[in-house]
Amino acid sequence: MLFNFKKKKKTVLSLSAPIDGTCVALSEVPDEVFSSKMMGDGVAIQPTSNKLFAPTDGKITFIAETKHAIGFVTTDGYELLIHVGLDTVELNGEGFSLDVIPEQEVTAGTQLLSFDSAFLENSQLNLMTPIILLENKNLALTPLAIGAKVVANQTAIISCTQI
Repeated sequence: MLFNFKKKKKTVLSLSAPIDGTCVALSEVPDEVFSSKMMGDGVAIQPTSNKLFAPTDGKITFIAETKHAIGFVTTDGYELLIHVGLDTVELNGEGFSLDVIPEQEVTAGTQLLSFDSAFLENSQLNLMTPIILLENKNLALTPLAIGAKVVANQTAIISCTQI
């Protein structure tokens, strides 16, 4: 009889979808900065709604002047970047409305921002939203919902274990 003495790896980080939509592999994002995982690993969501929520408990560390990207640190110290759309920096913040400020503590499900979907679509920009785990050297990231429809604050999209 063989015994499996390997310890089951403990999940140290779990992220819920920050927006409704379809979960996409990061390699499918049509922007090499994200698809090459230059900034870190993660997933992307092609949104079907216009409200972005915190995927877990943590603190807002950065908000782009153009309101399209939010830096976030989890309560356990893991850094995330949520980037709404591709090339949305070109809009200089137009079409985005913030609901948080830098250094604000948030809980999972706190609304972070909203955007004018029609305006962004009329600007002919891709709304695909990468969720990136920055500097994840000690974590093994597992995407959980690739190809699936996800619901903000309900569907788990990423699970990470300690390496």
